[in-house]
Formats: sequence, C-alpha cells, structure tokens
Amino acid sequence: MAVDRTPVLKRCRALGLDPVYLGIDKKSNRSTARANKKMSEYGLQLREKQKAKFIYGVLEKPFRNNFAKAQKLKYGTTGENLMILLELRLDNVLFRLGFARTRKEARQIVDHKHVLVNGKRINIPSYQVKAGDVIEIKEKFKSAQRYKDILEVTGGRLVPGWLEADQEKLSGVVKEIPTRDQIDVPVNEVLIVELYSK
Repeated sequence: MAVDRTPVLKRCRALGLDPVYLGIDKKSNRSTARANKKMSEYGLQLREKQKAKFIYGVLEKPFRNNFAKAQKLKYGTTGENLMILLELRLDNVLFRLGFARTRKEARQIVDHKHVLVNGKRINIPSYQVKAGDVIEIKEKFKSAQRYKDILEVTGGRLVPGWLEADQEKLSGVVKEIPTRDQIDVPVNEVLIVELYSK
C-alpha cells in the first residue's frame, strides 16, 4: 500500500496550511523561503489539490476517481461534491467523531478491523458512509487504553453538526450528508475543478 511519508509540519509549511486541520497541535517556527514569490495560476490550482489530498490522506489515483464520481453526481457543483465525498470517507468520519487523533490514526484503526458500520466490520478506510449509518468501535476494543488516551486528547474537539457522537459508547451516527458550509477545510475546490478540467 502506498503511503505518503513526508514530514507533516514541513508539508504544512509548503502548502501554507495550519497543522490543526490535521488534528496536530504543534506549530512550525520556520517560514518558507519562497513565501513572497508570486505564484502562477497553475501553481495555485496545484497547491489547492495537494492541500486537499494531504488533509484527507488520499493519493492521486483515488483522488482522481473521487473527482470523476463528483462530476457524475446530479446535485451541487463538482467542487462541492468532491469535498463532500472526501468528507464522507470512513477514516475521516472516525476522525470527526473524535475516535482518532489524526486521520492517519483513523485510517490505521479502520485497517486493524476495529470499526463496525451498521454492525458490519469494515476495514476499508475509503468506504463511503451514508446518512443514517451507525459507526462504532468493536465491543472488545472499547475498553482498550488506546481509546481512553484518544478521548483525552479529542474530548474537547467539536463534532460537526452533521454527525452525532456518543463518547461513552464510542459510537456515532451520520445524521445527514454535510453541506460545503459544514466542512471547515481551507481548500478552494473551484481551483481543483479548474485544474482537472484543463
């Protein structure tokens, strides 16, 4: 399985991204050398795409597949649909519910078969959840120290309005499909659409 092993803070610096969006509290003290250079239109579009890929931990091929899927959807604009599809990934929903400190950790939890969706074990991080889906951590892992540690860190994190989390039972419900306004990711999806439609 291909994995992006770039140092996180270095990547955040290059993309002009706050590590908080990745669930990381650290700050980078260095500034980028090319901070005041003017970027071309293509450069801006590429940066937005890389930002989205980096935040959600998606590689190029699956990202392109999501884009193709977003184009086929009948409602909303392609850009908004793309963001919604990325937001509905199982690993992202787990992160949003506060059952993982970062999306990378959420992905690992899913990979290790700790997650049930509507009572069925799912170990595909890119699995698309739907409105009404119940997501929970398997019973035998609920008492594990790992989840106590995670909840200590994520306890104060705000759960988005389209999700409902039960920290005690380590379960959550997807109440509805999120709208673009409910997704607090600093990505300009219009530029991504422009990049792909060249």
